[in-house]
Formats: sequence, C-alpha cells, structure tokens
Amino acid sequence: MRLCFASNNAHKLDEIKPLLPAGTELLSLADIGCQEELPETQDTLSGNARQKALYVWEHYGVSCFADDTGLEVTALGGAPGVYSARYAGPQRLAADNVAKLLHELQGHPDRSAQFRTVIALVLPDGAVHEFAGVVKGSITETSRGGGRFGYDPVFQPAEGNGRTFAEMSTTEKNQISHRARAVAGLVKFLGDAAE
Repeated sequence: MRLCFASNNAHKLDEIKPLLPAGTELLSLADIGCQEELPETQDTLSGNARQKALYVWEHYGVSCFADDTGLEVTALGGAPGVYSARYAGPQRLAADNVAKLLHELQGHPDRSAQFRTVIALVLPDGAVHEFAGVVKGSITETSRGGGRFGYDPVFQPAEGNGRTFAEMSTTEKNQISHRARAVAGLVKFLGDAAE
C-alpha cells in the first residue's frame, strides 16, 4: 500500500516508518512532489491534521495521513497546544520555543503536562478517520539530552524512569510516545481494513 505521510520532517518519518504494517510504502511530501507549505489554519489539533491530509488528497490524489501534535501544559491553561511549533514566533525554532516555555514556568510548582497527537487519515474514497494518542508527564527545569526535536529535551514522560524523551533511544520513545500511540490506532485500522 502506498501511503503519504504529510510531512518532510525526517525525525517524524524515522519514528513512524518502523511502526507501519509490512508492505506499506511510506512516502514523504517530497516523494510526491509537494513543495508548498501545507495549510494549518485551524484552531484545534484535529482540525489541522484533517486540513493537511485533505489538502494532499485533493491536490495530489494520494492516500494520506497527517498529524498535528501539541504540548499541553497545565499551568499555562493547556498552552502552547495547537501553537506548539510557533510558540515563540513564526520562525518555528525549537530552541526558542523551549526557552520561552522554561521562562514562563520559572518557579511554578505545577509542571504537569501532556503531549497529544491527532492523526487524520484520508482513504482513496475521501473518507477521513482520526486516531489520537496522549502521553502524560512533566516539564523539567532544564533541557536534558540530545538527538531529538521540539520539546523532547524538557518533557519527562511519567513512564520514562526519570528521563526526558531526548534522553531515550528512538525505540524507547516509540514504546510510550503520543505519536506512537496515535500511529498504533492507525496501524490497527489499516491492518483490519486489509483483512
């Protein structure tokens, strides 16, 4: 099965590829010739995921899934949420986003947070299906670990034995991550549909 993941983010592609069913050919946006920025103008994770997946399906005629992920911090009323990627501005720099988050939480006793991913899948007939995944945890006082992206150096999942996502291997992160949980729903759906 040929399936486009509406992303050119190499980290996301590397995380998702080993989770998909055998025989699935995972294509990136570059693989299908999509060079333009996908629209993300909705005010919910679900809305953005659907908008991106439908855009690819409508313009490129490829079965597609898209995700949107947000870090939801309790003390900040669920922020940055849907605005996680551009929390510190339109330049979308992870280091700036992390710095802003740590500054806003300085001295705050409640550092609880969760990562939430919503995946929207558009099938050849245009039907849309959604899958969600959540991982609860907390925001650390300082960045720890390397080799990951986004907020991984400051997010410590409750199931992570005291480590941040950035201190885990890809395999370890994939066992508990929000994206892995949403992808598990996608994979189960694809497997059931293939039977």
